[in-house]
Amino acid sequence: MNYIPNILFAIALIAGIGYFAKNVKKLIRNIKLGHDVDVSDNKSQRWKNMAMIALGQSKMVRRPIAGFLHVIVYVGFVIINIEVLEIIIDGLFGTHRVFSSIGSLYGVLIGSFEILAALVFISVVIFWLRRNVIKLQRFWKAEMTSWPKNDGNFILYFEMVLMTLFLVMNATDISFQEMNSGNIISQYIAPIFSGLSEGTIHIIERAAWWMHILGILVFLNYLYFSKHLHILLAFPNTYYGKTRPKGQFDNLEAVTKEVKMMMDPNVDPFAAPPEGAENAVPAKFGASDVQDLSWVSLLNAYTCTECGRCTSECPANQTGKKLSPRKIMMDTRDRLEEVGKNIDANKGEFKPDGKQLLDDYITREELWACTSCNACVEACPVSIDPLSIILDMRRYLVMEQSAAPTELNNMMTNIENNGAPWPYNQMDRLNWKNE
Repeated sequence: MNYIPNILFAIALIAGIGYFAKNVKKLIRNIKLGHDVDVSDNKSQRWKNMAMIALGQSKMVRRPIAGFLHVIVYVGFVIINIEVLEIIIDGLFGTHRVFSSIGSLYGVLIGSFEILAALVFISVVIFWLRRNVIKLQRFWKAEMTSWPKNDGNFILYFEMVLMTLFLVMNATDISFQEMNSGNIISQYIAPIFSGLSEGTIHIIERAAWWMHILGILVFLNYLYFSKHLHILLAFPNTYYGKTRPKGQFDNLEAVTKEVKMMMDPNVDPFAAPPEGAENAVPAKFGASDVQDLSWVSLLNAYTCTECGRCTSECPANQTGKKLSPRKIMMDTRDRLEEVGKNIDANKGEFKPDGKQLLDDYITREELWACTSCNACVEACPVSIDPLSIILDMRRYLVMEQSAAPTELNNMMTNIENNGAPWPYNQMDRLNWKNE
């Protein structure tokens, strides 16, 4: 009978980690639906970006208040969860505070964990007030509907409860309190339970212990369905982020090849295509659905924190245009999830569902409102690039559907006919000097 708690703990641990691994496998599969891109360049710069942006939070602290609070939550939550290792060992082998054998260092560790837990709780409360009482504008944009809005609050509640359970667990652990070492915060909580019997206090301590570890497992599996997936994906996303200058566009390989053939006087335009190429499906220019985007763009979509910094910096959004870079990323993720569920429902094969990212999720009005200024890219704290998705979809509209706005079509026609954006004959370009 003494082994029943250990068996139950093992089952909960295996189930929690197993379900998380299943979702991670699905996540990787969905990201790989995008076409391949070469990201093997500038490795030293990529490692530096990951260290500075994901680990060092360098872009978060550009907004000092939110940045400082986020660093506290980030550092505190990561360090406090080191204590989870002790909980796992205790749960599997029936020990109690197995690391306490290291002596006074244990008290220092738990004491620092308790201070961080209190700071995390305070920071999370401030975040909740900013979101729900002060109502910062970027948290209340049109795309922040019921689920995105509630998701942010659910995470804050999770963190409040987990920090509270950690402190209550320590405050009701009589042997730990008697150590009088490390109970820097919990010693002030312990008197709340002083009027209870020792048996009742032990039950409260065990309940807090179980709820704490089960809450962590639930939180771990909630990440896949939440914007807080960036906790895990910020590191690969910053590593694989764009290292080229922000204004540099990528060239389509198919178009580059065609241009080179046109410029090469030795190319035979009537030559037969290479063997097997005659049945090949021509590559699509640009993107109309998530499968047409690069896997890096799909990784971006899953990494989006929905913080709204990109939208708050977007000049098109500030002037009342429909474009919101955050919505572009949210729509991409929603469509990618829909495609993934389609594949799951059809035994690993995608069956056309009559939908696509273009028009069904992202409107043409949004795409053409973008000024290509890269403000959203610069503002993102985890190196997400909404502009690359916008440009790929614009490219599809122009090169596949000839559906550019009238003004842009007129300009391209003028360039083709006159060698300039203006509707004047080349012979008349210098007429202005006679005026």
